[in-house]
Amino acid sequence: MRYVLLTLAFLVAGCDVVRSTSDRLFGSVEAQPEPTPAVAEVEPQPQPAADSQAGWAGPRTTIAGLGDPSTPGRWLQTPLVESEINGRVVVSKTGAQAYVTLVPVSGGGSRLSLEAMQALLLPLDELVELEVYSD
Repeated sequence: MRYVLLTLAFLVAGCDVVRSTSDRLFGSVEAQPEPTPAVAEVEPQPQPAADSQAGWAGPRTTIAGLGDPSTPGRWLQTPLVESEINGRVVVSKTGAQAYVTLVPVSGGGSRLSLEAMQALLLPLDELVELEVYSD
């Protein structure tokens, strides 16, 4: 009887591992609604020089970790930009990609939002090399 209960416990624990792995490979069965960005009024700010923030051609590389998990949305805080712009990040190892808002941060490394890390199927406790594209 002990062995049956022990075996049953391992099988039930294994089901969750198989389900989470298949969700990562084939996508979740449940349709998750895409969040809509909130629209806020923004005071006009001086525009940076056209050549520095009009975007760039090709990828730029950065190492990113998890940012503030209480801040919603898909964003990347990075010293690569001087003003907030839309962009795309690609995981160098896997090729997974997500569209994010590139948010300027002074000094330090890059920080990726919780939602963006989940979209890219990244472990939350590791640093990851990203290719950053501006749109």
